[in-house]
Amino acid sequence: MRSLEGRVALVTGASRGIGRAIARALAARGAAVVAAARQDHAQGVAEEIRSAGGQAEAVTMDVTDRAAVEAVAAATLQRAGRIDILVNNAGMARDQLVLRMKREDWDAVLATNLTAAFTCTQVVLKTMVKQRSGRIINVTSVVGQAGNPGQANYAASKAGLIGFTKALALEVASRGITVNAVAPGLIDTDMTRGISTGAQDQWAERIPLARLGTPDDVASAVVFLASDEAAYITGHVLAVNGGMYT
Repeated sequence: MRSLEGRVALVTGASRGIGRAIARALAARGAAVVAAARQDHAQGVAEEIRSAGGQAEAVTMDVTDRAAVEAVAAATLQRAGRIDILVNNAGMARDQLVLRMKREDWDAVLATNLTAAFTCTQVVLKTMVKQRSGRIINVTSVVGQAGNPGQANYAASKAGLIGFTKALALEVASRGITVNAVAPGLIDTDMTRGISTGAQDQWAERIPLARLGTPDDVASAVVFLASDEAAYITGHVLAVNGGMYT
């Protein structure tokens, strides 16, 4: 794949797991990465990228706070003059059966996983439209495609993100902007380690490649969709799930 040299990428939820791997992978291809996370949690990955010779800045941003998103976008534009890649990766889970689920847990998951992607996209999209170029990549989940007991809020948010991806792709294609999603399966991260052992075993048994995915597996898919090689791909959901759902 050709280099992403000269491009600016904003990655949400970049402090750990999949987001951290995405930030590192984009930087390794030459992109200047703005690693966003709550508080100062993305400092570590930014320092790691710079130590490896890449370009990165850590920013504090609550994706559910529109003013914070606008401030980060404005600061990035003032400094770099452009935003070429947006990766909506920030996410959370608060699992419970629907009969026992609290409304605040439903609202929190939808706000972080779906509404925040809308907010970040809407803020950054203005710049991409002016540039007549851009890559928007949403990190959804196999759970948004197949469902999973105890994760109705998470599944709804990730399924909504798929619909958002497809609709937006049609809206902005004429402006040279592509919009795609990556749908990870069972990936070895802090979030999946919080799933009960029994549930993990049930999911793992469904993986034809007979292993959990890694954050780097997902990051490679994101880098591809951000590259020139994916210029004719939009509105697509790229499954990174070891064959567990097709």
